[in-house]
Amino acid sequence: MADDPLEFAKADERDLIEATFRNGSITAIGVVVGFSLGFLSRWSALPGEWTHSDLISVTLITLGLALQIKSLADLLLLSCLQVKRYNRSVWTFLTGLILVGLGVILAIFADLLGFRGLVLQG
Repeated sequence: MADDPLEFAKADERDLIEATFRNGSITAIGVVVGFSLGFLSRWSALPGEWTHSDLISVTLITLGLALQIKSLADLLLLSCLQVKRYNRSVWTFLTGLILVGLGVILAIFADLLGFRGLVLQG
């Protein structure tokens, strides 16, 4: 089992990170997830018709947000004190952050180029 307490107890101390370090990462990722959720909920509540560029953007943002939430959930596990698992969670978060950023940038440029998206109307 991936989260077996015995496996965690057998881990070499060099392969572990400090819990306080992980706690800071959890806080930072939680704040970014909150902002991403806030942006998505604000954008979805805007009046008007959605365009194809909006759908592409919201798909990227939603996938990125799902990865951010997955990394936050992974960081809450005790097994995430292992360096390997911690690093994997951080990379999952960064991938999600990049997808959210790409979705937002795509929406802004699509609107600026005249595809009449919703993002700048709010």
